[in-house]
Amino acid sequence: MRVLAGLFEGVESETPYGGRAVSWEPMGSAWLKLGPRQSREKTEAGAARATERRTAEARADARLTAERVLRFGGADWRIRSTETVGGQAILNLERAP
Repeated sequence: MRVLAGLFEGVESETPYGGRAVSWEPMGSAWLKLGPRQSREKTEAGAARATERRTAEARADARLTAERVLRFGGADWRIRSTETVGGQAILNLERAP
């Protein structure tokens, strides 16, 4: 199944009170061929949290880089890593449900 996903990049700024705020700037869109979902639990600092992982294929695009976000199906998926093989980008995606 192919889906159209929006591509976003986080832009950090400082608030008037000295805090940090992240806004998401649109970078374009990409058609994705999705792989199956995989659920697992991560343990960090003694606390467990569930994450979902998924692979996706897209046409090779320089904008598809790690730490950017793809938005599709009502959820935000962070790109964890990319690999380009024969004009296709293989993306490893992750999100916290």
